[in-house]
Amino acid sequence: MEFTKSLVKGKLIKRYKRFFTDIKLGKEIVTAHCPNTGSMKGLLEEGNDVYLLPNNDPKRKLKYGLEIIKTRKNLVGVNTHMANKIAQHALENNLIKELKDNNLVKPEVFFNKETRFDFLLEKKKQKMFVEVKNVTLFRDKNTAEFPDAITSRGSKHLLTLIDAIKKGYKTYLLFLVQIQNMEYFKIAKDIDTEYYKNFLIAKKAGVNFLAYRCDISSKKIFIDKKLKIIDD
Repeated sequence: MEFTKSLVKGKLIKRYKRFFTDIKLGKEIVTAHCPNTGSMKGLLEEGNDVYLLPNNDPKRKLKYGLEIIKTRKNLVGVNTHMANKIAQHALENNLIKELKDNNLVKPEVFFNKETRFDFLLEKKKQKMFVEVKNVTLFRDKNTAEFPDAITSRGSKHLLTLIDAIKKGYKTYLLFLVQIQNMEYFKIAKDIDTEYYKNFLIAKKAGVNFLAYRCDISSKKIFIDKKLKIIDD
């Protein structure tokens, strides 16, 4: 995914009320939209370099959106709305080897009245659901983790993927790691023990788990490397 405009570099001052960040751009301080309602654990240290996407839409009060934060020498894509776009680009361009050559790639498909999954794929008459989770947490230099806060919604998705298997679908959960230089991925079981339990149940039930790292720059973000998932 290429950014529609050149990103503007600034310095993080603070994030507040979930949707707002104050950023220093040269001698000016601007308020930028934060397109990530999660905890953003480990990313919000004052003085971190950030990259903003400018917009000229007169209907929008905030003229910048936060896209990337640099922390501990790694660029991290923080726009959760980008995750499905990056995944769709990867699926349509065969960048995920386990999910190549599909006859159908359809986003946002309802499985039941309560749950819709991010993608429905079809290949040789086999229908597959893919759920995407955006990953921005890392606590050591080369291991990405999910979740960064307790996620009851995430646990619900795991259990619903099991239901989909019972109805004949093949199911995948893709951990989309928007963090440079990661080599491994693991569940942050100290943050959400319930999610870790459901992860193990889903794995045993046949849900396929994938973790792929993104190549990130101020011009574009795209999937480039599979990561090893550590289960312990």
